[in-house]
Amino acid sequence: MGVMQAPWFVVLPDQDLSPGFLGRVRNLAGPDPSRVVSHASGRPWLVGRWSDDEMTVCAAGEVRLAVAGVCSLDAAQLSLRAMTIRATADIAAALSGAYGSFHVLASVAGSSYVRGSLSGKRRVYRTEVDGVTVCADQAHVLARLTGAGVDTAQLALRLAGVTVPHPLADSASWCGVGAVPPAEAVELKPGGVARVLRWWQAPAAELPLREAAAGLREALRRAVALRVRPGDVVAADLSGGMDSTSLCFLAAEAGARLVTMTLHWSAPTNEDHAYAALAARRLPLVEHLVFPAGDLPACFAGLDERTDPGDGPSPVKRDRLIQQQLAEEMGARGTRLRLSGHGGDHVVQPPAAYVHGLLRSSPVAGVRHAAGLCARSRQPLGAAAKALLDRRSYASWLARAAGLLRVPAPLMDFGWGVRPQLPFWASEQAVESCQEQLRTAARDAVPLHHERSRHAWIAAVQQAGLGDAHFSHDAALAGLPLHTPFCDDAVVEAALAARPHEAASPWSYKPLLAAAMDGLVPGPVVRRTTKDHCMPEWQEGLRRQRRTLAAWAEDSRLVAAGVADEAKLRRALLSPALLSGGVSELEATLAAEAWLRDVEHDTTLNRSRELNDAPTAR
Repeated sequence: MGVMQAPWFVVLPDQDLSPGFLGRVRNLAGPDPSRVVSHASGRPWLVGRWSDDEMTVCAAGEVRLAVAGVCSLDAAQLSLRAMTIRATADIAAALSGAYGSFHVLASVAGSSYVRGSLSGKRRVYRTEVDGVTVCADQAHVLARLTGAGVDTAQLALRLAGVTVPHPLADSASWCGVGAVPPAEAVELKPGGVARVLRWWQAPAAELPLREAAAGLREALRRAVALRVRPGDVVAADLSGGMDSTSLCFLAAEAGARLVTMTLHWSAPTNEDHAYAALAARRLPLVEHLVFPAGDLPACFAGLDERTDPGDGPSPVKRDRLIQQQLAEEMGARGTRLRLSGHGGDHVVQPPAAYVHGLLRSSPVAGVRHAAGLCARSRQPLGAAAKALLDRRSYASWLARAAGLLRVPAPLMDFGWGVRPQLPFWASEQAVESCQEQLRTAARDAVPLHHERSRHAWIAAVQQAGLGDAHFSHDAALAGLPLHTPFCDDAVVEAALAARPHEAASPWSYKPLLAAAMDGLVPGPVVRRTTKDHCMPEWQEGLRRQRRTLAAWAEDSRLVAAGVADEAKLRRALLSPALLSGGVSELEATLAAEAWLRDVEHDTTLNRSRELNDAPTAR
């Protein structure tokens, strides 16, 4: 398990580095030979493991330019763009108009440059080795390079699940490894100096619904067509929801032969499979596969099996074996990639915070939307009034959140985001650590946008991107690359250009995407207002894991790390069906516990710690 199978790369500055360090970088590829691309000086610039399909590199004089991932620019086009670059300040303009999901890497005039994607699916991490900053696309690559230990403060934050706020949500789970915010790039200059540069600004949110929908449809169409060629056999999720169904029809429009998959959950009221079947009947050249829940591994199956730890606790730990079986089924039918609608929920409609701004620009409309959202969530409008009238800054909101980690957040939150909360089994040490981190962040916190509605929407997009990074890592290990067009930068920007109160509505579901797909996706799917779940399978999966959960309760790595309270965690693990709340927090806790065990069994990481013994890796 110590050998990394997914693609990865390390970015090095244009300076002399010790042979021992370069040897450690190369050894990360295990028995496979590492790929190396040099600066114009001849020194190593990029080292890693990737296929020709996963990275395009070109040279133009002294400039080296590369894109890693899926990009609309081929090698010839990239070379033409590289000819316009004289300094790192020229890179943003040189890549203007390119679309897809990719890292940008450059070597210019002795400086290395690297950036990810604004959604955060393509991420950048950094660390310091022998006084020199190096970057990589994956945090665990740098951890293995330096022998880094687990950052227990970050681990405590992970118990809050998806409610961890910016900028802490971007943090790496390893000591000495830092995460670069998605909208920022890193420039590595000779001598070990690293400079952070902002490369992205949010578009103005001013387009009316019809115009924004046209832009979103075109962005999604190009994103899908970039991945699909006429005649390709492509796997695609067909959940019955609007996101995955939209991608299926766009892929069919691009000429793909689809192998679609639908999970038929057991709840009698579940309607997903019915909507998926309706959509499949309208799709050309499709093989539609339906997987009853009983024919798949149970939720949480394989929880006691050790796997590649990846960058941190994975939010998709629950269905790892389910997804692995689906990948095998799709691969056996000749598919070369899989399309997923992941990210659609976060990208195409803003969180409820949009009402805060609407109330000020259009008070009557703001009150109507607030009343509608409160009615839908069965929350009294009066209870929401305080949040709607609140004008506190983001820094003040973070500082206040530090004192409410044990207090349940409201169902409908009109603040800067969903307030973070820790489960009752978090230790007092964990609570104090999270409070300190929130208060420290509040001292110089800069929101993702000065308007809270825009901040909340961008934060939601980046939450989807972070989850997508975990999905994609697991998919690469399973052997069927996963593509999530909703997380492409061009798609995100098209959605963010819409007027928030038209992209979201209490009276319709995903109005922006519905308008974008009108006439392409069957009307019943576009007009659907329900969303189903797999809670019976979730509960049954935990029941089947009673033996593993009991063993973990007696020998918890989270307890040993001081993050969880032993007695309270035992109660949660031995009686998960009795939880009246904290379902998502329990899942985050299981992911963190499993991750610590995976780290223990990572032979490459353990060997690296022995070799480094950390005197020169900080």
